[in-house]
Amino acid sequence: MSNIMKNSGFISLVGAGPGDPKLLTIRGREVLQSADVVFYDALIGEEILNWAREDSEKIFVGKRAGAHALTQDEINALLIEKARQGKTICRLKGGDPFVFGRGGEEALACVENEIPFEIVPGISSSIAAPAYAGIPVTHRDLATSFAVVTGHTKTDDAPPENLPKADTLIFLMGVRALPKIVAQLLAVGREPSTPVALVRWGTTTDQQVVVGTLETIEAEVLREGLKPPALIVVGEVVNLREKLLWFDNPKFKPLLGQTIVVTRAREQASSLVSQLEKLGARVLQCPTIRIQELEEAEYSTLDESIQNSASFDWVVFTSTNGVEKFWQRLKALGKDTRVLGNNKIAAIGPATESALQARGIFPDFVPESSISEKVGEGLLQLEARRVLIIRALEGREALQKTLETGGAQAKVAACYRTVPDISNAEIVREKLATGEIDWITFTSSSTVTNFIEAIGVGVLQESRDTFRVACIGPITEKTARENDLIPDAVASSASTESVAEILVDFSQRSEL
Repeated sequence: MSNIMKNSGFISLVGAGPGDPKLLTIRGREVLQSADVVFYDALIGEEILNWAREDSEKIFVGKRAGAHALTQDEINALLIEKARQGKTICRLKGGDPFVFGRGGEEALACVENEIPFEIVPGISSSIAAPAYAGIPVTHRDLATSFAVVTGHTKTDDAPPENLPKADTLIFLMGVRALPKIVAQLLAVGREPSTPVALVRWGTTTDQQVVVGTLETIEAEVLREGLKPPALIVVGEVVNLREKLLWFDNPKFKPLLGQTIVVTRAREQASSLVSQLEKLGARVLQCPTIRIQELEEAEYSTLDESIQNSASFDWVVFTSTNGVEKFWQRLKALGKDTRVLGNNKIAAIGPATESALQARGIFPDFVPESSISEKVGEGLLQLEARRVLIIRALEGREALQKTLETGGAQAKVAACYRTVPDISNAEIVREKLATGEIDWITFTSSSTVTNFIEAIGVGVLQESRDTFRVACIGPITEKTARENDLIPDAVASSASTESVAEILVDFSQRSEL
């Protein structure tokens, strides 16, 4: 029997794309989510690594000029070692594994050691970064060919001597070699007026673009202080950026260049993060709270309430997490939506309403205000008398008390708990110290108190003049004020859209 048949390990060489985590392929994400071990490079974003299994082993093998975590031979040997242990391995490589990613060398190592493997192509930065900069690498009137060239060879910190004769040239890893690249292009007959662009951190919210000509580009790069990693685009297509500018266009991106901290739980944050990034912001997640399953015994109240759902006239869902966890518990009990057949349904907030609608439930009541006391008053006006409240174990008692004060019977059934989450706290502290954060957003009182505990009162006091605070609703605002984080903007509606709107409105007013 061959070694391949005996060995249960498997290596997937996966292209992670150019930087924007949404450009990872579906197959790449599937491999990442199922892998026992993840090898990743320096340019792999944290958002992509968040898709890996929590229990997977993550090994950094990043390489930068002059600073390698491991040599290529050491990486190859470690890949083979893990595979021989029977592990499924995701080898994440920036861009595409076979476009200057040394994926060919790692694939050959698999062949030589009879380790089964696959190649999962990725979107190469050589075409994606120019595209995000508004530069098409080909255009029928300007460029009928393009070539991708390394900015430095195996033996020299310079491009190869024989440059291809394409209309558009794209140099990867060539920032330090820019003077040599310019000299070579001029030597082979390119005009000094030939347009040139450098794109740093292409496809990410940190994208930086410097444009010039072969004659001026070195001075422009020096003036802008552009550093690696960046790629170089040479050719007439660079002039199209002025018309095709989209990703980093201030007209479309009113929050362009602003760094915004989102403190919402990761399970709830994706919509807000997406909204802010679409508006051009750099988003730094500092969740402060994490959603956690209850112990089996702690479901007793919820289970009993589900079994006796007919004894309630209203069921109130307080969050999208409550909707998701409630349905999970229905499934665990062998039940479905028919248990709610005799109940009227209330949803707090438009996101909760949408989560219910996705499950075929159209709420009878969606209050304009998400303040618990106001929600309770609204339910009393609708003559609610026996109310089941689906929420987190640690939720506020205000809704229950308001209902009971008004003569209704209210029962709380917890379906999940929230616990502190300090992931990314150190990164936030560092960026606060250097004044790199523009906004901190809070969506609930617990995000305020947990954030302060994670970051530290002293750090926030020392840097308070360097950032602004945005909150959802008066309860969160009150908690922020009580902790000396006076809000600069407050959204009245508990929706991601309202948070984005107040930040845009503030930014636009500041520019007047």
